[in-house]
Amino acid sequence: MSLVSIDPATGRRLKSYDVFTPRQIESSLARAQSAFLGWRELSPAGRARHLRALTRTLRAQAGDLASLAAAEMGKPVAQGRAEIAKSALTCEFYAKHGGSWLADERPPGAPSQARVAFEPLGVVLAIMPWNFPFWQVVRAAAPILMAGNTLVLKHASNVTGCALALQDLFTEAGFPRGVMQTLLITSKQVSALIADERVRGVTLTGSTAAGKSVAALAGEAMKPGVFELGGSDPYLVLADADLDHAAEICAQARLFNSGQSCVCGKRFIVVESVRRDFEKKLVARLSARPVGHPEDPTTAVGPLARADLRRDLQAQVTASVRRGARVLLGGKIPSGEGFYYPPSVLTNVRRGMPAYDEELFGPVAAIISVRDEEQAVAVANDSIYGLGAGIFTRDRRRGRELAGRIESGQVFINEAVRSDPTLPFGGVKQSGYGRELALWGLRAFVNTKTIWVR
Repeated sequence: MSLVSIDPATGRRLKSYDVFTPRQIESSLARAQSAFLGWRELSPAGRARHLRALTRTLRAQAGDLASLAAAEMGKPVAQGRAEIAKSALTCEFYAKHGGSWLADERPPGAPSQARVAFEPLGVVLAIMPWNFPFWQVVRAAAPILMAGNTLVLKHASNVTGCALALQDLFTEAGFPRGVMQTLLITSKQVSALIADERVRGVTLTGSTAAGKSVAALAGEAMKPGVFELGGSDPYLVLADADLDHAAEICAQARLFNSGQSCVCGKRFIVVESVRRDFEKKLVARLSARPVGHPEDPTTAVGPLARADLRRDLQAQVTASVRRGARVLLGGKIPSGEGFYYPPSVLTNVRRGMPAYDEELFGPVAAIISVRDEEQAVAVANDSIYGLGAGIFTRDRRRGRELAGRIESGQVFINEAVRSDPTLPFGGVKQSGYGRELALWGLRAFVNTKTIWVR
């Protein structure tokens, strides 16, 4: 069996890779466990030095890494470079702050003879998606390794080249052998890994279906997990919103990573009194975004990552139109090679349509009309997902009040939702549980131990 990389801009095969044998998997786990025994004894300052070296390595190779992501999953190179820059910034952030967050603490009000220590767990399995092939891994690996754990990576099969490049990056940055390893395995081989006693935790970013399956395995094995899953982020455009600003931010959000992001605007919930104006402005901005080859630096929207993803997206659009949605822009697969899909806008979207009920993983905006802000909040929460949300209003105080009523892991007011290494990131409901990044990400895979000395 092999893992295959396909160029989404042409549909042609790039390379195939042999899947690891059971013996190779065993060797990798043994190395990870052995490396943990030494890595956990290294001081936080020592681990931070390795992260700073990784920061330099990422920045030095940003161009080559961006081209690799463009080739394997179609990310426009400008966005690929930004992904590498964010990855480097995250390593730098944990190198700076990780040591203080791992120091023993005496909680307020606790007895003077008591302290709380934060100790690493061991080997952590990271199961990562293709849409941000470097950032998703680094944002998990940086805090996991800084905490003193080691990591084995099961990456998405279509970005195997990126997965191997990541392992090389850690090696070039001087990390000890076995601290971070890429496993070339299939999804069917994951259950045995989770059951292995050497694996002490699991982190997964991916679909809700994948998350449920892996979370069940982790639960059965009594192992902690962090799960960042699907999202159908609502962006609320209220009657007093600056429509030019709202349309620009919503266009950026919907086309981020060619629309292939869990945390980007998908459902645009617009108060009816401003709906028509907002639709015109959004269509104008989406139609102006250049669609093209991901290696072209002017490209804003590249191809979707796989042929099946484009087929699924078109099926969702077609089903929504059959149930009463109206196409304002795009909505059809173009001719020619590659897996391109045009920026698209659907309006008259209502409950019972895929564009309302499901996640649209591609550059399709769904506009939902509501009477007022009260109905806007109700519609925003009428979803199985709860990852991110946006609110557009000139009344920032009112926006803050409404943010407290929206069921999601993060709400941005007059801005696009995004992750930041200084802030916790994650969702509620079917968007998962646990938090990545900031202090919360660092302590996701530690033993929080009370120590009492008489």
